[in-house]
Amino acid sequence: MTSAPAIGFDYRPSRLPSTLLAAVAVLALASIALSGAPWGLKTGLAIVVLASVARALRTLSRSGIAGVGLAGENWTLYRAGQAEIPATLASFRILGTCVLLRLRTAEGVAVLLLAPDNADADVRRRLRMRLAALQPARSASL
Repeated sequence: MTSAPAIGFDYRPSRLPSTLLAAVAVLALASIALSGAPWGLKTGLAIVVLASVARALRTLSRSGIAGVGLAGENWTLYRAGQAEIPATLASFRILGTCVLLRLRTAEGVAVLLLAPDNADADVRRRLRMRLAALQPARSASL
């Protein structure tokens, strides 16, 4: 697939994980409130849930990636200051219409979720096609 056209797109974190996290937090707080535990334990558990959610939301919002480029098999991540970071594809997962990418860089691993709220449908479709070509062919006996 080296002759395939390059794919480039701006990236901003999806709101989908934050929304799901907030829904789970509300359910956790409701279950704590409705439990038969003593008030002191309920309060402590609620504080732990809220602190965990705040930490997770802070982590989700600190992507630092402003753009992604794919030419051939070479991935490039762009920071907000236009600094280029070469990356390699560590793994990927197709989840319905979403694409989850794990890209390994010299700085560590970048996890990118491309969902309907942060990526164009055409970009996700082209990425799914390109990633499908990377998967080994499955044998007919499976």
